[in-house]
Amino acid sequence: MKLTILGCYAATPRTFTNPTAQVLEIKNRLFLIDCGEGTQVQLRKNKIKFSKINHVFISHLHGDHFFGLIGLISTFSLLNRNNDLHIYGPKGIKEIIKLQLRLSNSWPNFNLHFNELENTNSEIIFEDEKVSVKTIPLQHRIYTNGFLFQEKLDERKLNIEAVEHYQIEKCYYQNIKNGKDILLDDGRLIANTELTFDPLKPKSYAFCSDSCYFEPIIPIISNVDVLYHEATFLQSEENLASKTMHSTAIEAATIAAKAQVSQLILGHYSTRYDSIDLFKEEAETVFPNVLLAEDGKTFDL
Repeated sequence: MKLTILGCYAATPRTFTNPTAQVLEIKNRLFLIDCGEGTQVQLRKNKIKFSKINHVFISHLHGDHFFGLIGLISTFSLLNRNNDLHIYGPKGIKEIIKLQLRLSNSWPNFNLHFNELENTNSEIIFEDEKVSVKTIPLQHRIYTNGFLFQEKLDERKLNIEAVEHYQIEKCYYQNIKNGKDILLDDGRLIANTELTFDPLKPKSYAFCSDSCYFEPIIPIISNVDVLYHEATFLQSEENLASKTMHSTAIEAATIAAKAQVSQLILGHYSTRYDSIDLFKEEAETVFPNVLLAEDGKTFDL
């Protein structure tokens, strides 16, 4: 599982910082999470193939989280994309994007599938044989979700030495990896645990976009491997955080501690501060395992 930060600053794009967007690579799938202005430029800078992005998750309809989407769709079309594009976001995103496409007469030559969200309870919005994605309802000025990405349990790993010892034919390997015991020709039943190793523990990643301090998310993100949580302000601006329904670094760390996550990544910084290191310093007074998102930074999770 690999996370690439395309942008992690609040509000407006600048010459050297970008609004929210990131790419999660999980089980050979690429998921684009939020799509602020400049996302397609950042994708190019980070050498991420456009054609591999088939699912886009938009947390809410504030511009710094989705204004790059129409440009990305237009570029996909200019590149003669054929793959369907699935967009998950708040109710209204379909109307916004289709209005822009209609008025500019720029309909793409691939299918757009809109999965509009309005449920205030957590729900699974994507699932295949390898990965599931569910919403994390957040508390912001408008309807907002985070997203929880979870790997599914892999098949068991063959113990080659053991299967060769029992002279088991290769045609039974898949059944063994699926967890089945094996009956030998001499009548002995060999337990699956003798023939396989446990698969790696499935990984999980929680993306929590703009939100005030909101404890109801704790059961949803409990024990995740990595939590990305917005930290727009330092504690000195706690009143401003409360007014704008954003979080401070300490509040993000408090959520991480109460949810007992393994790692916290901070982002969505206000540009009023001279150094983002201040966010890490404050958060570490509450939670020890803190990393800082930075534009162009990659985390191997």
